[in-house]
Amino acid sequence: MGADIAIDLGTSRTRIYLENKGIMVDEPSVITVNHENDSIVAVGEEAYRMLGRTSDRFSAIYPLSGGVISDLGLVEAMISTFLKRVTAARIGMPRAVACVPGEITEVEKRAVVNAISCCGIRRVCLIEEPVAAAIGAGVDISSPHGSFVVDIGGGTTDMAVISLSGIAVSRSVKQAGNIMDDEIMKYVKRRYNMLIGKRMAEDAKKAIGCVVKGSAIGKYRIKGRSIVTGMPAWADMDAEEMIEPLRETADIIVGHIQDVLEETPPELIGDIHSDGIIMTGGASQVAGFDKLISAATDLKVRVAENPADCVVNGCGDSLRFIDIIRKNDHGVSPITDRY
Repeated sequence: MGADIAIDLGTSRTRIYLENKGIMVDEPSVITVNHENDSIVAVGEEAYRMLGRTSDRFSAIYPLSGGVISDLGLVEAMISTFLKRVTAARIGMPRAVACVPGEITEVEKRAVVNAISCCGIRRVCLIEEPVAAAIGAGVDISSPHGSFVVDIGGGTTDMAVISLSGIAVSRSVKQAGNIMDDEIMKYVKRRYNMLIGKRMAEDAKKAIGCVVKGSAIGKYRIKGRSIVTGMPAWADMDAEEMIEPLRETADIIVGHIQDVLEETPPELIGDIHSDGIIMTGGASQVAGFDKLISAATDLKVRVAENPADCVVNGCGDSLRFIDIIRKNDHGVSPITDRY
């Protein structure tokens, strides 16, 4: 029997956690295809470096969009490649727990299961992203105590009030890190008459991204092509300029957080008032995001330690529940058996 694995199949990055080993793969969810023979040229970090730099013969593609699979064949090839990179750990027909956004259809869940099981996984269980994020952030989800987790990833923002290993209230919205990147690209085009690529926008967001005035300082040099001359161009973008392209997306997310709080049962609201809101996910690190949410909700807000890894770490921790399901134990489990 091989070691069990946990898979965070994210829109922007894919992470694979190996039982008793930790995170073994953490690479962009990008795959490069040769259109002449439909062969796979590169996967992960190597493919990411090709974004915006390929010829007509090749395409560097994100095969997931908005937290769901948009090209099943490419996702299968990507997962298979990543799993082969972990074969040194002697994985043989392992079981897996994979995380999915909180509000996707049964068809979309089945697509995730099929993509993973086609790569030699003998059993696939699913866990919802906000539950995995809560576990990874150190929350005891099994207690009768309400915890509010907001996971801001690349394709989706998943938020949920969790108690007794289940979700009381949740919401999943397709306003997250990738939308922020798109808005930065639009802003640069409008403000500087310059076209930049998605990678440049993402790098700028990581370097000086902020949503509250005074929460970040510094400048970042963006490089692209001038719309006016067609020649290479550059500009030094100030941190406070980032508020304009990022604030709308942030405000939409805050609005959904407020809606979830309004739908939360009174008993759980009292717990949240005491403990506050926990933020996870890579985009939660945008400067001032926690302050923006705190000001809108009048609650304490904290960003979890290593927020980008919370989902995959929580997914890995939930591997222990596979045997509970297999033995039909009556213990409360945060995962569901799908295959």
